[in-house]
Amino acid sequence: MFIKICGITNVEDALLATALGADAVGFVMAPSPRQLAASRVQEIVRRLPPGVLTVGVFCNETPQRVLDVVNRCGVKAAQLSGHESIADTRSVRDGVPVVIKAFPGGSGALAVADRYGADMVMVDSDTPGSGKVFDWSLAEDAPGGLRLIMAGGLNPDNVATAITKVRPWGVDVATGVELSPGRKDPERMRAFINAARQAAPTGMRAFAPETAPESPEPAGPEVAAAPYDWQQEGLR
Repeated sequence: MFIKICGITNVEDALLATALGADAVGFVMAPSPRQLAASRVQEIVRRLPPGVLTVGVFCNETPQRVLDVVNRCGVKAAQLSGHESIADTRSVRDGVPVVIKAFPGGSGALAVADRYGADMVMVDSDTPGSGKVFDWSLAEDAPGGLRLIMAGGLNPDNVATAITKVRPWGVDVATGVELSPGRKDPERMRAFINAARQAAPTGMRAFAPETAPESPEPAGPEVAAAPYDWQQEGLR
């Protein structure tokens, strides 16, 4: 089960998320209470273990702008959370190692998500970052065979139910593990990651490395021991 902690705004939360077993951390580059400048993202990314997938989150930017910011801040992936076209998404994919294309649940475009050329497809609420839960059955509109990531209002209390109902490839959380906008709650992050790992279907394996990145503090016995290996999956 791939787990992404989004809306990271400081190095302490980024390091803790990876120590607790998160496979990816996201930095919002679009207007939001969690928005960060590229220079700040670069400072945080430099402190993270090489195995973690770092993601810049964009909304309705031109492909060239996305490429410029990704190159400047050093993230490995771009998440496109606006109304980007198939052509724009493919253009970004030509210059970025990994692309995540997000769609609101119920969007007509979700039915043709496989045409966008993204490495992963996210199904979110119609107001990303709001903590709103949407009708999870709308994720069924996505074509089969995609790396589907569930987002939108997930938290430690409902993530297991979402995984059981939708059986996604991964999950994404921001608001559901916060103390306040942009500041993560260590206990909620730990609880979310553990709940998601335990709810993952038997035999589902999204990790490869044998060891976890060094932790700034003990992670506890229930924390996953290895991060998702995005390079081994061929997402390049």
